[in-house]
Amino acid sequence: METFSYPFSAVVGQEEMKLALVLNAVEPRIGGVLIRGEKGTAKSTAVRALRGLLPDIKVVAGCVCSCDPDDNSRLCPECAEMIVSGRRPGSEYRRVPIVNLPLNVTEEMVAGGLDLEVALRKGRRCFQAGLLAAANRGILYIDEVNLLDDHIVDIILDAASSGVNAVEIEGLSIRHPSRFILAGTMNPEEGDLRPQLLDRFGLCVEVVGEMDVERRVELMEMRERYDTDPWEFVSLFLREERDVSAHIIRARHAIREVAFPAYLGGLVSELCLQNNVAGHRADIVIKYAATALAAFECRAEVTAGDIRRVAGMALLHRRRDALPPPPESDNPERKENDTDDKKDNGGREEDNPGNQPENSNMDEKDEPDNMAEEFCAGLPETEGPADTPEAGEPSEEVFEPGSTFKVQRFKQEKDRLLRCGSGRRSRTRTAQKTGRYVKSILSNRYPDIAVDATIRAAAPYQGQRKKQDGMAVSIRKDDIRRKVREKRIGNFLLFLVDASGSMGVRARMTATKGAILSLLMDAYQKRDRVAMVTFRRKEAVVNLPPTSSVELAVRHLREMPVGGRTPLTDGLVKGFKLLKVHFLKEPSARPIAIIITDGRANVSTGSGIAPQDEAIVTAEKMAYEERIKFVVVDTEEPGIMKLGFAARLAAALGAEYFRTEDLKAGDLVDIVRRRL
Repeated sequence: METFSYPFSAVVGQEEMKLALVLNAVEPRIGGVLIRGEKGTAKSTAVRALRGLLPDIKVVAGCVCSCDPDDNSRLCPECAEMIVSGRRPGSEYRRVPIVNLPLNVTEEMVAGGLDLEVALRKGRRCFQAGLLAAANRGILYIDEVNLLDDHIVDIILDAASSGVNAVEIEGLSIRHPSRFILAGTMNPEEGDLRPQLLDRFGLCVEVVGEMDVERRVELMEMRERYDTDPWEFVSLFLREERDVSAHIIRARHAIREVAFPAYLGGLVSELCLQNNVAGHRADIVIKYAATALAAFECRAEVTAGDIRRVAGMALLHRRRDALPPPPESDNPERKENDTDDKKDNGGREEDNPGNQPENSNMDEKDEPDNMAEEFCAGLPETEGPADTPEAGEPSEEVFEPGSTFKVQRFKQEKDRLLRCGSGRRSRTRTAQKTGRYVKSILSNRYPDIAVDATIRAAAPYQGQRKKQDGMAVSIRKDDIRRKVREKRIGNFLLFLVDASGSMGVRARMTATKGAILSLLMDAYQKRDRVAMVTFRRKEAVVNLPPTSSVELAVRHLREMPVGGRTPLTDGLVKGFKLLKVHFLKEPSARPIAIIITDGRANVSTGSGIAPQDEAIVTAEKMAYEERIKFVVVDTEEPGIMKLGFAARLAAALGAEYFRTEDLKAGDLVDIVRRRL
């Protein structure tokens, strides 16, 4: 089917994406392109079709790395050794290689490693090339790049920026050429890349589906014609494909002659400063991309229009928010207006008096919670709906979630247990053959043999052992070592949410729901399972049993009412029972319990002690379960009457403590904001 790849010129719309790919084909120093967008928007089709526009390459015959025989400065070790020994390498022409990187790829598959067959049969170290060698002078395509392990992405981006893959492993020190057009695609709903990795991609484009009805109909018809008769369809666009290919080839030869006027450098720097980009990579990328655009359009000089056309693609993933304006409280006029407003209200403030706690809402309405009945079936000791409301009590409120944000990363301590699974939350040792190879150990099980460590263990005894079956190395059972691998997996996140009346003061629940929604989005991106327990009125209820459907959790969050008193102790007990059930299914699990509350407990379970003291005692008992990581998010607003009960609760649990605003992931801009 490679012969009948969908033509690049036949892709409907997506002009910016196609331009970014063409510019990288003209000038590989741009550094690749990251294509972000929803599913089914021709991202993969366009990347694979780009191969048909590139001319065949001249390579050393038999070379795995597609080395250029006319460029002695960029040869792999085998080709270089051939030339040094006086042999003249033969040459041949090949199609441009395109390497599709699988998501379950290992470090050895990407960078290369020790050749097992040569090591055992011939008794010498030999390098086995990886995917970075196969992609040399071609296209390296990474679908869903945001789902790759970070250490794999680091290796690929280092090779893409330097053009060389350096491997230091088991006594091997290899450097071979690895120049390729890097194309990555991703769906932002599945999570984003770290800012450090985003910056390594030269250009970034956002793609969306066609909104015009006629264009969508055209797209369907063209795809149907291609599926019916690929050869006839490709032949219809043959002339257009050759024209674009000829422009790319001509631009590659002419790009060194394209002039970049000195005065345009100031325009490039000004654009980067206006978008608050970090570092200088954006300036360099804009210059390369604008020069490639001028060469592709057969012009001898770069213009300001070229810079404006490519600047958006170079700055989209690098721009940061500007610093905020000074706080309103620093404005003397605003202070005077606030004072006048208070006088007009007769000295009355909207908040509760200082001697009255905000959550002492003794007359809140207690209505039955219908959502609990649907989702609590089958859970141990999960009680039914709350008591019925008393006459004359006020009704409950439902607040919409506030704005979302990127949350802090919750880190789990590593241990020695082996776990299976997938995800992006916690790093753990794994019994699977995927993951990063960190060390080797002696083992009587051989699912993942560490060949390098095994040969090292057997090497001192080779003079005393008899070789068998033509092998150069004699290995016994006590020599065999097994690889220890690490990977990231998902976690079980339990949300314990305070839905009492104090959370509704001054619409505090709007910001709290926004924070919970941000945490749920983070859980979705990291492939976590979630559950939700809410506590209000006189008891806690399990709104959502453990599930992988974060969408269901979001729906319950939006519909969650606020009102009543704060049965904090019952909420802790219900959540702890849910975690105990989870441990029965997965004893090696390391769940994360996120408690979102202001800590102002005012309902006890009948133990005879004050509600807040009862909650602290319960938390101290829960802290003995070391497999659970506790996180307390304090929703209490800062001020003179801040009581700090949530901080005491976090100390009793041995939990990480955050205020709602501290959940936001920090970067350089946030640090500057705090200092200001």
